[in-house]
Amino acid sequence: MADTLRLGCRHGLSPTPVKTREREPVPPSSIVGVMTVDDQAVFRRVAREVIEATAGFQHLGEATSGEEALALADELRPDLVLLDVCMPGIGGVETARRISASYPAATIVLISTAKVEDVAPGFASCGASAFIRKEHFGPAALRRLWSEHGDPSKRTAAG
Repeated sequence: MADTLRLGCRHGLSPTPVKTREREPVPPSSIVGVMTVDDQAVFRRVAREVIEATAGFQHLGEATSGEEALALADELRPDLVLLDVCMPGIGGVETARRISASYPAATIVLISTAKVEDVAPGFASCGASAFIRKEHFGPAALRRLWSEHGDPSKRTAAG
């Protein structure tokens, strides 16, 4: 039986239904631990639902600011960090830079409602592996992002 999730979006974007496949058992050693960082409660909820509905991924925790994210990353040591670009306090680009410096094995994906060309300067050098617009985030995107940027079995020696 397939689950349907509704993505809630701000800025006049309508919710997008996301269909997911049935969850299949995944060996614990291959589960990807994910931390979500976003100041919007709606997106944190949606991200948590997408992560929990996607086989092989586990939602470890969430933060509402860059400052919270830095403390939580120390505690959780996530494999994958979904990080909003625009937040009060320390923004996503600087937070990515700091998490990447402390935990180089963590895969950081910047998320935003804005287009990549509208994102704050420094995106290319902040340690993030990828960027995705919030309205494109769903189970297939989560699997693709991990497969292309985080899955250690698919990384090359160059990085």
